[in-house]
Amino acid sequence: MTALAGIRPTASSYDDLVRRVLDGRLGPDPCTQRITVAFTTRQAVRHDGRAGGYRNEVLGLRLAEAVGSCAVEPGTLPDGAVEDCVGADVARLLGHELPPVRVAALDAYLMHVRPHVPANGARPCPLPAGTSLRKSRARARAVVELLGAPPGSTVLVVGVVNSLLEALRRRGLGYVPCDLKGGTTEWGEPVRTDAQAELERCDAILASGMTLGNGSFEPLREHALRHGKELVMFAQTGSAVLPRLIGAGVSAVCAEPYPFFWLDGGPGTVHRYGAAL
Repeated sequence: MTALAGIRPTASSYDDLVRRVLDGRLGPDPCTQRITVAFTTRQAVRHDGRAGGYRNEVLGLRLAEAVGSCAVEPGTLPDGAVEDCVGADVARLLGHELPPVRVAALDAYLMHVRPHVPANGARPCPLPAGTSLRKSRARARAVVELLGAPPGSTVLVVGVVNSLLEALRRRGLGYVPCDLKGGTTEWGEPVRTDAQAELERCDAILASGMTLGNGSFEPLREHALRHGKELVMFAQTGSAVLPRLIGAGVSAVCAEPYPFFWLDGGPGTVHRYGAAL
């Protein structure tokens, strides 16, 4: 079950978190922190035994030892965006015209000043070595274990990952799959494209950190806070951002910083925040 009693969020909203960083209240002046490396990571995958596949593209920004990430729809990041970030200070990038740049810059800064360690609230959860499907399923179990919703509940899933849906089915949880790309799930279920239209009929929300970059996160957070619903985030995008909003609508986060599970066949680690397991 979620355990939010006594938890004080770092900020009351995403915009409030950005303001606190710009004001220097969470660490060094972001004007003094420069991005040394910027890059994109692209992948296409079709797990053995699965009928369909998917593609990912992620913007990565390196600040000292930290990498901040924001996923984008493949092919939508403009030419020159990566070069525009290199050598720029974090404060400038937090005001960049492109939302994915702003999110990746915030993630890099927070990863630098508040890394995923127990002192900052993180609980490491190992992922086994193995095939892409084995690691995907292990990651899905780590995420779904953060949900306290009882069997028979309906979960709104924003950002469809078939391994997550599979894990929900095994827990006896119903779900409404939503993704801007639409389509169908591995089991032929239609994928909704308007998450806001589905919120009222769902008991809990399970959402991708990618919602930070496409502007759909704040309505989910506000709905969860207003109605007292669980909002569990699985975060490659904004893995260091979302834990700072636990208690402000976010109930738990499974944070997965770069490099992600799909990049390597060896063992890995995700970091869980905000729920008693």
